[in-house]
Amino acid sequence: MKNKADTLILFGATGDLSQRMLLPSLCALDADNLLSSELRIVGTARSAMDDSEFRNFARAAIEKYLPAHRRGGMADFLNRLSYSTLDVTTPEGYADLAAKAGLNDGLKDGADREIAIFLSTAPSLFEPTIKGLADHGLADSNSRICLEKPLGTDLESSCAINDAVAAAFSEDRIFRIDHYLGKETVQNLIALRFANILFEPLWNSQHIDHIQITVAETVGLESRVDFYDGAGALRDMVQNHMLQLLALVAMEPPSSFDAGSVRDEKVKVLRALRKMDAKESVTGQYRGGASSGEIVPGYDEELGRESDTETFVAMKGHIDNWRWQGVPFYLRTGKRLSERVTEIIVQFRCVPHSIFPGAKLVPNKLVIGIQPEENITLSMMAKVPGIEQEGIALREVPLNIAMPDAFTGKHKRIAYERLLLDLIGGDQTLFVRRDEVEAQWRWVDDIRESWEAEGKKPKTYNAGSWGPSAAIALAERDGVSWHE
Repeated sequence: MKNKADTLILFGATGDLSQRMLLPSLCALDADNLLSSELRIVGTARSAMDDSEFRNFARAAIEKYLPAHRRGGMADFLNRLSYSTLDVTTPEGYADLAAKAGLNDGLKDGADREIAIFLSTAPSLFEPTIKGLADHGLADSNSRICLEKPLGTDLESSCAINDAVAAAFSEDRIFRIDHYLGKETVQNLIALRFANILFEPLWNSQHIDHIQITVAETVGLESRVDFYDGAGALRDMVQNHMLQLLALVAMEPPSSFDAGSVRDEKVKVLRALRKMDAKESVTGQYRGGASSGEIVPGYDEELGRESDTETFVAMKGHIDNWRWQGVPFYLRTGKRLSERVTEIIVQFRCVPHSIFPGAKLVPNKLVIGIQPEENITLSMMAKVPGIEQEGIALREVPLNIAMPDAFTGKHKRIAYERLLLDLIGGDQTLFVRRDEVEAQWRWVDDIRESWEAEGKKPKTYNAGSWGPSAAIALAERDGVSWHE
């Protein structure tokens, strides 16, 4: 399904996500002439506004969150915008929304309008929203819908949400977003693997010792207190972002770069994840300490009460298939850690025999940096310049591919730009299919059940550290050190 949408509807248009990501992304796309001149954008939320007030609201958000050099003709973009006040739980307002979306306008050739809907609301509002859309002609075969996380808190609730959406939209018109898939370096991981002959022959258990995936944050709860305490690090980060990264690292070569082929291979990986033993995971919760040069409170202090919710998870996963048998995948994520970084480490095996007596050989390592800097580094062994009387002195040398340096003149994009453009264009390749989501939840639910059966409680760690010491021990038992 590759028909371009004529109308984009933004639910939750006055919310934080819309201000920080959606409106700036759309303005940047418009400045680069990537949006059709005919595309209309309709914002909707409970806040009472008219079109002019919403345009002023959007202008303020864009000026705050989008660099000036990327705004282009912002006035032209703002003129695309209109607004419809709507309480999604009541039928009133949907008719006005349908009219603003041009549902009854038709196009010059008499065809119906193609409508793309971005749903950024609480999951509890999905069902009444879908019903309201369906009752007013906004959920027919000419409409597609994009769902922002969280998509449930476990497999059962996720299935309930998917069932509610599937009642009005077919799977080929449902776009489940994971904004990590919009990041340039994540997409470049696919190019690195499948556009180069160098790595793919080595991308298996014969040549790779282990893989690490780290998603570390320096922030605490911020404005997500209620949501986070009901979710925790496992549900908030592992279930979606980290498992998507793992699937892209581990998947077999797809037959082509299209939605069906890529997602078929990802779901095979997710289904091959071995059920995890509770002893192969560590949970933690931060206490007060120094973070980013400031003294910060502990999780329980921020929350205002005691809680067993984990703010840190480290685990050792396994993929039971031919390519990855025996290769451990170490996953680590947490809040209030030493630095903000998202990276994938591919640790290759040692050479089988060294011909350099006395030289310490370090295995090759591929580091794929996703944030805050997008880059790829391959460490190689090289001779130290000079003349030695005995043997050759060797040293590890990094080969860097820094994205801004490699592609001069290309500006760094917001991840949502790529995803919004694909939603408008009807391309599902970088979106998540239902069977992927459910495979992720099955694995995560099994982990939570094992924690509960064992009575596992989070270990404390100081803010500004790399988590509890047990996480270090989890890797060091196998002779592995976390990349820091």
